[in-house]
Amino acid sequence: MNLFLIGYRCTGKTAVGEGLARKLGLNFVDTDQVLSSETGMEIATFIDKSGWEAFRQKEREVIARLSLLSGQVIATGGGVVTVPENVRAMRSSGTVIWLQASPETIRRRMQADRGTATSRPSLTGQGSLSEIGEVLIERNPLYARAAQQLLDTDNMSIKQVVDKIMALIANTFETR
Repeated sequence: MNLFLIGYRCTGKTAVGEGLARKLGLNFVDTDQVLSSETGMEIATFIDKSGWEAFRQKEREVIARLSLLSGQVIATGGGVVTVPENVRAMRSSGTVIWLQASPETIRRRMQADRGTATSRPSLTGQGSLSEIGEVLIERNPLYARAAQQLLDTDNMSIKQVVDKIMALIANTFETR
């Protein structure tokens, strides 16, 4: 059994995933970190050199490989849901939890994160708030179809989100 955290950039997937894994005593994996490690490049550099198609292919390989294992909390890249094979693999090997935040919260978190430039290349070439809004319109239905649970992370600390997910998981497993 795995727990997959999906959602747009800066919704808390990595920070929440680390805290959740610690609390559950499970391994934590960030798919973007795996990709960077395996390619020897930051995400933005890899995309600049190889393109989005190569990035999505590499991401598919990582998701497929991780889905064969168990006992992990996995923070995924924001676009993981754009590839149907990824959604099938995640749902077949665990629970998929969508971490959601408003465009304003996402922009604020992106501006505060020093790693944004190297780990979050522009998706549309627009300004941040316009890009966030445009991409969320496209991806929100995909996140909704992929997710088995949804949690809004606006105005919540990492600890609060972790505690809320612990409650969601407990309720989910009690009903099975």
